[in-house]
Amino acid sequence: MTPAEIRTAVRTLQTQGHSLREISRLLRLSRNTVRRILREPDGIIAEAAPCDEATLVRVKAAFEQARGNVVRVRELLADDGLEVSYSSLTRWVREAGLRSPPRRIGEYEFVPGQEMQHDTSPHRVTFANTGKLVTIQCAGLVLAYSRRLFIQYYPRFTRFEAKAFLLEAAHFMAGVCPVCVIDNTSVLLAAGSGTDAVIAPEMAAFARTLGFRFRAHRVGNPERKGRIERSFAYVETNFLAGRAFEDFDDLNRQALAWCREVANRKPKAALGMSPDAAYVIEQPHLTPLPGALPPVYELLERIVDLHGYVSVDTNRYSVPERFVGKSVAVYKHPTEIRVRRKDTTIAVHRRLIAERDVKSTLPGHHTIPVRQGRGTAAEEALLGGHHPSLDRYAAALKRHSHGYGRRPLRRLIEMKRTYPAGPFIAAIEQALHYGLFDLGRLEDLILKQVAGDFFALNTGKDDDA
Repeated sequence: MTPAEIRTAVRTLQTQGHSLREISRLLRLSRNTVRRILREPDGIIAEAAPCDEATLVRVKAAFEQARGNVVRVRELLADDGLEVSYSSLTRWVREAGLRSPPRRIGEYEFVPGQEMQHDTSPHRVTFANTGKLVTIQCAGLVLAYSRRLFIQYYPRFTRFEAKAFLLEAAHFMAGVCPVCVIDNTSVLLAAGSGTDAVIAPEMAAFARTLGFRFRAHRVGNPERKGRIERSFAYVETNFLAGRAFEDFDDLNRQALAWCREVANRKPKAALGMSPDAAYVIEQPHLTPLPGALPPVYELLERIVDLHGYVSVDTNRYSVPERFVGKSVAVYKHPTEIRVRRKDTTIAVHRRLIAERDVKSTLPGHHTIPVRQGRGTAAEEALLGGHHPSLDRYAAALKRHSHGYGRRPLRRLIEMKRTYPAGPFIAAIEQALHYGLFDLGRLEDLILKQVAGDFFALNTGKDDDA
């Protein structure tokens, strides 16, 4: 209730002929409060009606869904058809005991462009495409002065994801501060902690190319990077609360839109303005990004398997079947997989994120249909049609083999790919003539043919030329 002295002052000023606007300005009250005081016959403002039981049930459900963020509670109630003022809603929350009183915390002061802060936090999210509740990592970076925030989500957070995130964050901020305060995570540190922390050389080098350096705070002092620590609570209670996500791509799209349209546009009492408005002041003090930015990728060496795939992080990506059995270079980028052979790109896939044991097959890579099951159709198709002698030998080899004959046929395929066609066919015809189906001896015949074709063998006679 309004104190009695204030109510008396309002009525006294009205008696003296002051307007409602002047009373509001002199006593620093809202005009609605002045009107309520003047409407009461006895000068006492009636206490607001309490929240009824049915409405309180809806408020509690929305409060739980919004994870304690009253702004988000009001939005959820409005979506459900219940319009209520923010002041009334906060009073209902206090009266119901849904929120504990805040405790005092410390504060650090920063000048524009002095520092940025980075951290990660585990969040629990349910994706619509799987229906499973999973724990994922939210990576965040904030400018300490303007409090401009950038977040993205990852199924795990290694140094590869750290580089990808920091590069995106630098683009989002259009520059960097010279210092980035972090905790003592092993993702970024090689040893030590606090002032004795040793930054991992690859991460220190990556930071230098962007124009900043890492600084770890002392153990047990998370308030040193309180700008980003408090932002994670805001993310959980405002961004994640009451929103649905199809997959990681949808989650990160919504996170980026939320940063631009909600988090950085909302005025902050400590700033007296929004982070976007404060960023206008801070941006000229940021270190501009270099003209050439370092690419983020991992280089992997792979052998294309007999099914025409290369494996990366348990998932498999197709390549054209003519490269089966050959060595290729696989470039793992944040959003795509590039497969190269002798400086030529032979396949580009969208990277499968947060999935396991999944195949990505591009059109045109595998033109020969593969029959599912335990037969040898694929192997026979790869051997057939090249030479009549090879066709007869493959059929005979299958008949002389145990079971389906898949293993000897695959070994024959490897020999065909490894050795020149002339010596290979000559050895096949010789093996057919003698009924030889021991592939070890067949390979000896091929090597003899290769030696005869490519090397001058000593016949035992000396040339006296």
